[in-house]
Amino acid sequence: MEKFTRLEQTAIPLDIENVDTDQIIPARFLKSTDRVGFGKNLFRDWRYDKNDKPIADFVLNNPTFAGPILVAGNNFGCGSSREHAAWALTDYGFKVVISSFFADIFKGNALNNGLLPIQVSDSQLQKIFKAITKNSNCEFIIDLMGQYIEVPSIGLHIDFEINSYKKTCLINGYDDIDYLISNRHKIEEFERKRNA
Repeated sequence: MEKFTRLEQTAIPLDIENVDTDQIIPARFLKSTDRVGFGKNLFRDWRYDKNDKPIADFVLNNPTFAGPILVAGNNFGCGSSREHAAWALTDYGFKVVISSFFADIFKGNALNNGLLPIQVSDSQLQKIFKAITKNSNCEFIIDLMGQYIEVPSIGLHIDFEINSYKKTCLINGYDDIDYLISNRHKIEEFERKRNA
């Protein structure tokens, strides 16, 4: 996985609540076990009509908005437990998703795949949506080391929580296996002492 410590970028607003994993990546595209290629079908049924033409008023088709940060409505990632939802978001280029609530399984899948889900309050989320709507170029600072978000244009600072193990993995670009390998010397030392 790619290392993540700090990001200074713009965001894309998806002001829709209860976005489930079937909307993120429809079931008909789940034929591959390889993580690559899912981004082209991210939000497929919202991005394209039945003739595969882009739907102009969907936010990902709007050139006004761009960036690796997705700001989503409440209860993002609900529904089935498909890991492909996180794969589709990261393959499309998203590094962070901000919402006021995430489904637990989606949150775990996101963290396991290098996607940082940041939970904020409902009122903070509304302030963020207003800031992006007012200025599509408004910059976000996401600092994983300090565990905060800043939106300087509106003077917003938000601290966020993250599991310390997952934080370590994101900062170092580790998946669970990489983390174990990084502690190989400790494991070997434990085995030596146990066998002695």
